[in-house]
Amino acid sequence: MPYVNIKITKEGATPEQKQQLIEGVTDLLVKVLNKNRATTIVVIEEIDTDSWGIGGVPVTEIRKKNK
Repeated sequence: MPYVNIKITKEGATPEQKQQLIEGVTDLLVKVLNKNRATTIVVIEEIDTDSWGIGGVPVTEIRKKNK
């Protein structure tokens, strides 16, 4: 039973895009690793940009500087 955890920032994806991710990752595991579709689990966690840091800086601050 494969379990895939995808972490993205909260405002990053629409429900339709998340559905496509779930379907696409499942398809990939079935095709490449011959896994059973019915037991493949894909979880998308949405993290607030204040709680996600890169190089010691919260993503919220990085995005403010890049605007």
